[in-house]
Amino acid sequence: MKRHSLCLGLGLAALLPMAHAQKLANPFFAFDNGTGRDRKVPLEEQAELVKRTGYAGLGYTGALRVPEMLQALESRGLKMFSIYVAVRVDGDQPSYEAGLGEAIRQLKGHGTAIWLTVQGASPDGEERAVRLVRDVADMAAESGLRVVLYPHMGFYVGRMEDALRIRKLADRRNVGVSFNLTHFLAVKDEPNLDQRLRDAMPYLELVSINGAEHEGGWDRLIQPLDRGEFDVFGFLKKLVAAGYKGPIGLQCYQVPGDSEDNLKRSMAAWRKFQERM
Repeated sequence: MKRHSLCLGLGLAALLPMAHAQKLANPFFAFDNGTGRDRKVPLEEQAELVKRTGYAGLGYTGALRVPEMLQALESRGLKMFSIYVAVRVDGDQPSYEAGLGEAIRQLKGHGTAIWLTVQGASPDGEERAVRLVRDVADMAAESGLRVVLYPHMGFYVGRMEDALRIRKLADRRNVGVSFNLTHFLAVKDEPNLDQRLRDAMPYLELVSINGAEHEGGWDRLIQPLDRGEFDVFGFLKKLVAAGYKGPIGLQCYQVPGDSEDNLKRSMAAWRKFQERM
């Protein structure tokens, strides 16, 4: 009896480290739509705000002024986690974000993801989308970078299923997908959350979160992290349990109020999530 109890105790002790190993240790970065991008705040000031509020770095928008933003971030020990850029399948010819090729060359060695939206509509949109993603992936591969498809409600790649389909068809080893909470809720797919995470997990390289209600416009679907009825902590628990260790970004699009206050409140909520985890 004593031997059985001892073995049981040792077995439980062996399981405890596994339980404690599930920590929310992912790098947490801010989108530049929360640091003053739309108000044309100088890049140095945006970087300083990110540093002051405790984030690991920034998700940058566009392909212009990349070296300046890199310098502003890296001089403060911060990282440019992504550049948010677009390709379009409509028009006479498929098109890329202005300056994308040069930005990819400038990002060589910095570990920045090319966070790619696929926009527009065309009768041969699927063929165009695959060709564009392949082209961007090939450019990125020359700089040792990865391309991460960004499902955005209303775009050609608007849902997780679209991102996974185009990733597979593009057939490039440096292409993955992202899970963007606000757009996932916007397409009303919440009942399928667990299945979408299972499908995405082998290819998941970036995640974006924010406080949110379960439905509504952007004002309801994008809030500071300490607001909204959607269980963000429960979502993060699912991510961690599934083994996701990649970066997580804070979506801040059109969140009203003071930028610094919003970032501080979201960081405080993140740290509480870490403690609870």
